[in-house]
Amino acid sequence: MFPLKDAEMGAFTFFASALPHDVCGSNGLPLTPNSIKILGRFQILKTITHPRLCQYVDISRGKHERLVVVAEHCEQSLEDLLREGKPVRYPSYLAPEVIAQGIFKTNDHVPSEKPLPSGPKSDVWSLGIILFELCVGRKLFQSLDISERLKFLLTLDCIDDTIIVLAEEHGCLDIIKELPENVIDLLKKCLTFHPSKRPTPDELMQDNVFSEVSPLYTPFTKPTSLFSSSLRCADLTLPEDISQLCKDLSSDYLAERSIEEVYYLWCLAGGDLEKELVNKEIIRSKPPICTLPNFLFEDGESFGQGRDRSSLLDDTTVTLSLCQLRNRLKDVDGEAFYPLLEDDQSNLPHSNSNNELSAAATLPLIIRERDTEYQLNRIILFDRLLKAYPYKKNQIWKEARVDIPPLMRGFTWAALLGVEGAIHAKYDAIDKDTPIPTDRQIEVDIPRCHQYDELLSSPEGHAKFRRVLKAWVVSHPDLVYWQGLDSLCAPFLYLNFNNEALAYACMSAFIPKYLYNFFLKDNSHVIQEYLTVFSQMIAFHDPELSNHLNEIGFIPDLYAIPWFLTMFTHVFPLHKIFHLWDTLLLGNSSFPFCIGVAILQQLRDRLLSNGFNECILLFSDLPEIDIERCVRESINLFCWTPKSATYRQHAQPPKPTSDSSGVRSSTPYFSTECPDPPKTDLSRESIPLNDLKSEVSPRISAEDLIDLCELTVTGHFKTPTKKTKSSKPKLLVVDIRNSEDFIRGHISGSINIPFSTAFTAEGELTQGPYTAMLQSFKGKVIVIVGNVAKHTAEFAAHLVKMKYPRICILDGGINKLKPTGLLTVPSPQI
Repeated sequence: MFPLKDAEMGAFTFFASALPHDVCGSNGLPLTPNSIKILGRFQILKTITHPRLCQYVDISRGKHERLVVVAEHCEQSLEDLLREGKPVRYPSYLAPEVIAQGIFKTNDHVPSEKPLPSGPKSDVWSLGIILFELCVGRKLFQSLDISERLKFLLTLDCIDDTIIVLAEEHGCLDIIKELPENVIDLLKKCLTFHPSKRPTPDELMQDNVFSEVSPLYTPFTKPTSLFSSSLRCADLTLPEDISQLCKDLSSDYLAERSIEEVYYLWCLAGGDLEKELVNKEIIRSKPPICTLPNFLFEDGESFGQGRDRSSLLDDTTVTLSLCQLRNRLKDVDGEAFYPLLEDDQSNLPHSNSNNELSAAATLPLIIRERDTEYQLNRIILFDRLLKAYPYKKNQIWKEARVDIPPLMRGFTWAALLGVEGAIHAKYDAIDKDTPIPTDRQIEVDIPRCHQYDELLSSPEGHAKFRRVLKAWVVSHPDLVYWQGLDSLCAPFLYLNFNNEALAYACMSAFIPKYLYNFFLKDNSHVIQEYLTVFSQMIAFHDPELSNHLNEIGFIPDLYAIPWFLTMFTHVFPLHKIFHLWDTLLLGNSSFPFCIGVAILQQLRDRLLSNGFNECILLFSDLPEIDIERCVRESINLFCWTPKSATYRQHAQPPKPTSDSSGVRSSTPYFSTECPDPPKTDLSRESIPLNDLKSEVSPRISAEDLIDLCELTVTGHFKTPTKKTKSSKPKLLVVDIRNSEDFIRGHISGSINIPFSTAFTAEGELTQGPYTAMLQSFKGKVIVIVGNVAKHTAEFAAHLVKMKYPRICILDGGINKLKPTGLLTVPSPQI
């Protein structure tokens, strides 16, 4: 959108016609209210941008089918130039074919296929009427009421010269005769009665009357979109005199922001559309008792109540005052509107109230999202970073870890998912019209997908759902449509309602990263492996809860499939999904496991106190989940989980890296892109699914163990040494081999508890020299190492039964480490 500049924002309201409450559509569902239909169709108007057109900004739906439209508003109109005091009467400008069409109503919830006459040629007629009024200096049809005006316009079909008849009717024939011939020619072309003979706007522009005017105006080219293969800076020109540019910069920094941003901030600063309209008496309310009908039948039909005059159309536009917003932002310094992207000292622009901004960054997310000044700074920063995408991708990632401003969420998600290239050309090339077998299932699923949302429940929303889902199915012939894909599509479509190509591109990038092979025709092996790893994650982080759920038979297969298949979009409303996915997109494909565990931990007390039947009922209608707490705990769980503990053989293969040194990246786990590490000799090996299911605790790779033990190798694999760090040990390695094998070589810092004597017949831990140390590490990561996989799995399961958290097994056992030279041998006693 263009900057606000000298324009203002205005609002006007109208009512959509109400539908009967007792009538259903052909599919048996209630009819979609007309206000929702209008709301969906209105969205495309927001995409129409031109320097000489007022920009539509928003539409909101109120009670009783009321709609309020917000648009760019200019106080001085064409009417003021004519020095007339009355509002423009729209019927006078309607083309004859539009009038002849009349009011068309549909009897069903489906869009009508009847072609509507309004179009570019109708606009040419309206332009002709406006030009005629400008030429003669008066408005047409003022002496006629509306019905007579419409009749007069329809009678023009029988007249040869429309211009002469209009001039005679309004007593301005002398003025018309004095007009230049080319102007009269133009008016005749515009006011041609039959649309088939009337020129299109493009044809009209070829008229010689425009030959002298056209060179005075620079042709408008729509700015290149963010995600495009075209160069966004191709037409960038810098002024020769930079000093003059600085002088020309307005001190009204807010006016330099886009109209969309200003309106968003206006709402945050306490702006209320209905309140503004009530204050100007555009919206009037009556006491409820005065709205009661005189007669009411059993079927609900009422009679005897006069029509409320306040429900009639009033095309008055109310100017929205920006005083409250400007007052709210009065302490924001000009530098905040032009942050330096290379300044790493602070992720918040400098301002007179910078201390307040720093304090705001520590507040709960829901408060930050409602803080006007904080959101202004975040929007400006993200706007500049996104304009520099993909060059500034890493910085976008860094700032997204703080938070993502809701206004910039759609583009930011696309950047986090790495969307690039000619996405529109790719989307347009996909056949979305030819019928396919999946069409029927898509038609069934869409009317049940997040239909509490007005935008997604509109017929326009359904049509967009249909196209995006079908595009994905057609463009992925190796995958199939599973129920739940519609829910997965919903967040992307909502955020990019007017950009289906971007919604499709985001969805196509999201699925391979987080749901690789989930949509295979036979996905049972993928799902089963995923649920098994999730079960191990529950045991790893909350052994008590894991023990209880396993005892009552409440396994993840009974409740977690819709969680992961839709990445929680089937169980949470959109406003919660936005906050959840803001963090999900910063993690790798294992982060959903941590979200699942965090959800269970919020329900922990109820789950522990309930049996199987009660748990089934609990999950059939999931209780309220605190999403901010869920996100916070998910990050904590994610950071505690060793990278390889969530290894899946059916996950997306890691992308090859340019680093051929074989050394693992030292990037923090929860950091930029969180890539899955490439496979090496010390990585985890795949095991049969049945073997994986038999193990309660997850396995970790030798790579992870080396990292967590902070071991380094000196020389040619001689003596391993610890990295010099003052922090306490992160984990404890428990070697369960017999003492002889342990003495021959073991991991530095590990303790030896032989498996054969570790537990009593009752399953209790045998008291020994290292028992106290094991108990002191309860709560930290404990890695079980041995040379028999069955024994390490059983030992780990015993500790889980004893409610030891963060228990894991070394994949491949001690033999995996022997070639590395990292095993240490105790010095002989002298």
